[in-house]
Amino acid sequence: MQLNVNGKTVEVDADPSMPLLWVLRELLGLTGTKYACGIGVCGACTVLIDGRAMRSCVVAVREAAGDIRTIEGLGGEMLHALQQAWIDRQVPQCGYCQSGMLMAAAALVAQNAGPSDAQIDAAITNICRCGTYQRVRDGIRIAVRSVRRTL
Repeated sequence: MQLNVNGKTVEVDADPSMPLLWVLRELLGLTGTKYACGIGVCGACTVLIDGRAMRSCVVAVREAAGDIRTIEGLGGEMLHALQQAWIDRQVPQCGYCQSGMLMAAAALVAQNAGPSDAQIDAAITNICRCGTYQRVRDGIRIAVRSVRRTL
């Protein structure tokens, strides 16, 4: 089956019911997308499918038609504004959940160029055991401001 992952068409030999997470990690070697809960609750496995944040552990590969973007493809050749803000604000603590957080944040800022704290909280439902939620909010606000300055 063919998939469009990070702007490239790839062919994978996978059972159509295999979770997209395992296709990305095991068949394509894109290990930035993390496994944690396996039931779509925690968000560590979040990727973008046609710009929407999706939990790849509960999306069967047969359902993954469209543009799939993983953390490895978020910024392209350069860091995405969110990635730079994460570095500048030292958002991650242990870092395990952060690729999923970044992907959820990317979906949010692509749809809302000035989200309020309440909108950020509503959109970023990923779980962070280290509790970096305030730094995530700060990182999103910084990234949004930096993008506005470049427009």
